[in-house]
Amino acid sequence: MFRVHRNIRRILDLLSGFNIRATFFMLGCVAESDPELAKIITDGGHEIASHGYSHRLVFELSPAEFRSEIRRTSELLESQTGQRPIGFRAPRWSLNMNTTPWAFHILADEGYLYDSSLNPLPGVGNTKGSRAPFRLHTECGDLMELPPLVAHTPLTNLPVGGGWGLRLFPASMICNAVDKYNALSWPAVLFIHPREVDPEGPRLDLSPLKGFAAYGTRKDVTPRLKRLFARFSFTTMKELAATCQSAY
Repeated sequence: MFRVHRNIRRILDLLSGFNIRATFFMLGCVAESDPELAKIITDGGHEIASHGYSHRLVFELSPAEFRSEIRRTSELLESQTGQRPIGFRAPRWSLNMNTTPWAFHILADEGYLYDSSLNPLPGVGNTKGSRAPFRLHTECGDLMELPPLVAHTPLTNLPVGGGWGLRLFPASMICNAVDKYNALSWPAVLFIHPREVDPEGPRLDLSPLKGFAAYGTRKDVTPRLKRLFARFSFTTMKELAATCQSAY
């Protein structure tokens, strides 16, 4: 947990330097192991959202287990920060409109107002899925879906909005993708993991493909973020969802 805490501090310092507020999707198990961390984040003016409790993939959980995970995380984060999370992102993009439609109903029933789990990329999502925010209707209420940024090409969508793609693809390509989204009045949702500001951190023993997906070239994403922060305006997912409620 030491490295997670230190890397979050690095990210907070970087955001503060550009006067940017962001959203942190936090695991319940991390919040439980480091009870001060969520409060440090919210004291900096940032939003805390849920990443589930254990990082188990949603399609590996029963509906009851999924509800238990998100409720446990919500209650834990609220007890630590005084703020109940209203946003959710599934571990490894493991929500799916076809295989786990029940999860969206549970999220709405548990008081969540937005989700950011449907990634329009090959392998982890539906390349024909919406790249723009859209409203998800459930029997328990509506959710705003806020997909991450991708670069659309004639062959497929490319992961320029986060992870290894944010570190690997040319900065000009990423900026061009953001400009195209903004020209359509779409928000460009970017994401990073704490490990991506810690290039010397330990690596898990993964297969070559999974290792590349997790670590890419393992370059520090900080210089890339500084360039993006200097050029574009950013806000929290909570504020973005509120804006999209009236626009979509």
